[in-house]
Amino acid sequence: MAKKKFVLRIEEDLYDAVEKWAADEFRSVNGQLEWLIFVMLKESNRLKKDLEERPPQTESS
Repeated sequence: MAKKKFVLRIEEDLYDAVEKWAADEFRSVNGQLEWLIFVMLKESNRLKKDLEERPPQTESS
């Protein structure tokens, strides 16, 4: 599956918190954000059925 690039602007404090959380889970910030989006989409039943069972592929996967 191809990855789409986009710019995200967030407050520095919010970024710092995500960066720490990502490091705690041995993920990049990008990987952490992708995982968070995946979880929230799955919990709200907004994912296509074929995507529900596979978590996002991160740089280290």
